[in-house]
Amino acid sequence: MTVYNTPSDAANTAVRSFLTSVGQHYLGKAFNTGSGSGKATWLRICDDFGGMCAYCGTLAPMQIEHLVMFNRTEYGLHHPGNVVPVCRPCNKRARDVNNQYVPWEAHLAHVCGGEGSEEYMSRYSKILGHVAKYNYPALTNHERHAIRVIAEALYENIKTEAEKALSMYRKLDAAFVQSPKTPEVAKS
Repeated sequence: MTVYNTPSDAANTAVRSFLTSVGQHYLGKAFNTGSGSGKATWLRICDDFGGMCAYCGTLAPMQIEHLVMFNRTEYGLHHPGNVVPVCRPCNKRARDVNNQYVPWEAHLAHVCGGEGSEEYMSRYSKILGHVAKYNYPALTNHERHAIRVIAEALYENIKTEAEKALSMYRKLDAAFVQSPKTPEVAKS
């Protein structure tokens, strides 16, 4: 449960909504993992991984992980080819020395004990097979750039609108709510 909301939260939600819409554009239909055919697809994806975490192989309640992160820095699409089941600990992706989230391949290597390990190679191949099976779009540099430009503009616009709304409220509050009350007109 969120206990504190900021304009950045609203802006991030708008970016994720946009990335969902772009994912649906490439998929040709909605991908709502909470109901209908989207949920059925998600359950098939979980079955494809044997009900186990795509990264560590743990058999536990699964969560959705976007391989290319679903945020305003990586611009991963909400698309069946970009989601895999992971356990709760693996859904907290490793970070690099600059405290930035690492790509999924680096997280997988971290979990499996290195890129050269047999476990890494097996899981890596399975994940790449999943991406191919569900036809995650291989975006061109121009497409990725267009998504980035739109997402960044959307983020900034939403933050700006929230700040403008607060400024407008302060002006209205000062003019109407905080001003001395005028006497009521006498009833006749």
